[in-house]
Amino acid sequence: MGIWKLPDQPTAESATMGSGTPLSSVTVFLFECALLVFAQFFVGASGYEPDFLYPLENITVAQGRDATFTCVVNNLGGYRVSGDPATARVAWIKADTKAILAIHEHVITNNARLTVTHNDFNTWTLNIRSVRREDRGQYMCQVNTDPMKMQTAYLEVVIPPDIINEETSGDLMVPEGGSAKLVCKARGYPKPRIIWKREDGGPIVSRGPASTSKTKPDRVTMIDGEVLTLTKITRSEMGAYLCIAANGVPPTVSKRMNLHVHFHPLIQVPNQLVGAPINTDVTLQCHVEASPKAINYWTKESGDMIISNDKYIMNEMQSSQYSVQMRLVVTRIEKSDLGGYKCISKNSIGDAEGNIRLYEMEMQAKLDSSEESDSAIPQHAAMDIDGVPELHNNGYQRSLTESDEDIPIAVTSSSPSSSGNRVGDPTPLVILLLAIVF
Repeated sequence: MGIWKLPDQPTAESATMGSGTPLSSVTVFLFECALLVFAQFFVGASGYEPDFLYPLENITVAQGRDATFTCVVNNLGGYRVSGDPATARVAWIKADTKAILAIHEHVITNNARLTVTHNDFNTWTLNIRSVRREDRGQYMCQVNTDPMKMQTAYLEVVIPPDIINEETSGDLMVPEGGSAKLVCKARGYPKPRIIWKREDGGPIVSRGPASTSKTKPDRVTMIDGEVLTLTKITRSEMGAYLCIAANGVPPTVSKRMNLHVHFHPLIQVPNQLVGAPINTDVTLQCHVEASPKAINYWTKESGDMIISNDKYIMNEMQSSQYSVQMRLVVTRIEKSDLGGYKCISKNSIGDAEGNIRLYEMEMQAKLDSSEESDSAIPQHAAMDIDGVPELHNNGYQRSLTESDEDIPIAVTSSSPSSSGNRVGDPTPLVILLLAIVF
């Protein structure tokens, strides 16, 4: 073993001086102490027994990264292996396969990704570049003492999640009221957890099997599992769904799946009767819901399709994935523009139409005379947005009162300046009486 072995020590009974005189017990004790000190001094001169300064640490590393094991051994330089003139050495071994990887600084295994370094003192390092899944396992740092000394550590190789496209659903098209099954498979180590979310942040509607007694569906923001089942689908559930796979090893990955819900067009008309004055512009509107995307257009009551030009301006504003707002602007309305209009929507499933009637609305009359003051306007008369009394049939609609100073009424007056005979004038009666008396 290279450890100094002490000679057989004399006992108190057999130990004698040169003359054969027995030694005292005190003398024997002092002799034994001297031998022990000498042995310790001699062993120290030849090197202490090797020992590990720090434990070998377990390592967890992502696939494709580098892994490093560090083994620190003291007192190795002066230690001689029993029966071998060479000093003790450090070796790296794959414990589960019992394969020797390296001895001292020399790599034994035929693996170009393994290297061993030594700092010329007490530290040996095993480096594994671009770690693979098969590299995982128990690694041993061993010193060839007798008995052998060693310490072990485990290399865990984790793999970030990866979605298996071949086993994962793509975009899906279903009729409204039907069912859909979305599947998402992922690999990685540890096994990835899969969750489902809607891209727009909306709720996922879980209605459960038809055989259950549940009457109200659950609305959740997230669902766990490789399979997402949707039943009795409505158009509001249309959109992009995200399959997200994570196992604690970055990066987290996801796949986007579009769920298309097909239904025939539906048209809603906010105002079916629209009035506007001649020579003004008016806007007609229809709200359309359809999937797949529909062809939308306008016609007149006669069936003639309306073409966009200086007279008619048409545009569409997208409200959601399946709804648009149709707008038709009729500019500088003429008598010939009055009548019925239709908004029509058609897709591969069906069609729908909405009807709007355009009629002439007279301009509100305004007072022409600038001589009339604000006091001539009764307080109870209705005002329009310009502060002008609202007129109906070119006149005011109101009752007559004594406070209406601007309207003449029958009164009695004795004013000599009044021309003509007014009701209640006393002058003709006085003349008649005087004629009878005289």
